[in-house]
Formats: sequence, structure tokens, C-alpha cells
Amino acid sequence: MRLVWRCALYSALLVLSALVVVQFWFFIHIWYWADHNPASTAFMDARRERLLEKNPGSVLKHRWVPYNRISTGLKRAVIAAEDAKFLDHDGFDWDGIAKAYEKNMKKGRIVSGGSTISQQLAKNLFLSGDRTWWRKGQEAVITVMIERIMDKRRILEIYLNVIEWGNGVFGAEAAAQYHFGTTAAGLSQQQAAQLAAMVPSPRRYRPGSDTPYLQRRTEIILSRMSSAEVP
Repeated sequence: MRLVWRCALYSALLVLSALVVVQFWFFIHIWYWADHNPASTAFMDARRERLLEKNPGSVLKHRWVPYNRISTGLKRAVIAAEDAKFLDHDGFDWDGIAKAYEKNMKKGRIVSGGSTISQQLAKNLFLSGDRTWWRKGQEAVITVMIERIMDKRRILEIYLNVIEWGNGVFGAEAAAQYHFGTTAAGLSQQQAAQLAAMVPSPRRYRPGSDTPYLQRRTEIILSRMSSAEVP
């Protein structure tokens, strides 16, 4: 019996040690990326693999641009669309999470996460797209690290440079060129709002897409942009 307990304790210590090592790995990367630009993310790598399976010659469209070369309109539009309380919260919008929980309970599965920009960045940088409670827990831990190590300006800068805006299109610069033939700095208010409207389902839209839903969502975001505060 004592041997069984020892084995159980040893196994528990191994699991705990592995968890600590994994969290430290996350911490080191976040600390490094506070001052250095990530060349890729877990989500980008996963998309690249899927694209290569279909077409061995596929490449991601992505070009990093600094914060001051991304239009203020796009910053306002994304905050208005995805995280209106971005400058005020510590990484979590508790009201949004409560609403998402109620929605998930009604549906009987995870259909909404109430994720903030910081949470979305945590997922994109490190995690898979699976909607499981375990993954959401790890996402929360990474989000806390991001909020403690990076300021809001840096969080938004990385976010706008790594999120997907089309099939294999990542970041504001590639998105602006792909959808509108312009630069991230040259986006109009309308174009910025339309890009923000695409964020939840980016691979649904190609250049020139103009669905009734996209039109309605763009107009809603345009109406909210003036009140969105940016870092």
C-alpha cells in the first residue's frame, strides 16, 4: 500500500513539475516578445500546415509593421468590435464572460468565450483552436502573464500583427493589401471598420466581399469607433 502511495505521489510531482516547466516556457517567450517581434505564432504555424497539406507551394501572407504604421482607425475599429473595455480591464471582461457562460449553457456547448484582445492574443500566440475548458484555463494563465509583462500598446501592436484576416492572411499590413490594395497606415475609416467586422470569421471573406451581414456589422462598428480609446 505504501508503494502505491509513493508511486502516486511521484506521479503527481512529475505532473506538477511538467506544468511548472510549461508555464515558465510561456513566461520566457512573453517576456522576450515584450521587446522583440514574434516571427510566427502557434495559430499561424497550424494554418501553414493545413495550407501545405492542400497545396505544397502555399505561403502565408504576413508582414510585420510597427504600431505607428497602423492606422488609428483600425485600432479604434478593432477595440470597438472586439474589446470595448480594453484599456480598463486586467485581461478579462467579467461581464462579457458571464454573458458568454449563459449563452454556452443554453446551447449545451462552448459557442462563445467572451474573450478580450489579451485572451485572443494568448490563444493565437501559444494554443490550438480547440474550445475546451482545459484550454480556456491555460489561456487565462497566459493572459495574466501578458497583462503583467506587456503594456496595452504592445499587446495591441502584436495582436494587430498576428491575427488572421483571410485564408492564410495574417496581420494588418497583409490584410490591408489583400482586401483593399493599400497599407495598414492608409486604411480609411470604412475599410478599417470592415476589417474589424471580419475578425470573428476571417476565412469567410475574400477581396470584394460585401455580404449583408458584413455591411451591417461594419456600420455598427463605424458608429462606435469615435468612442473607442486606443493606447
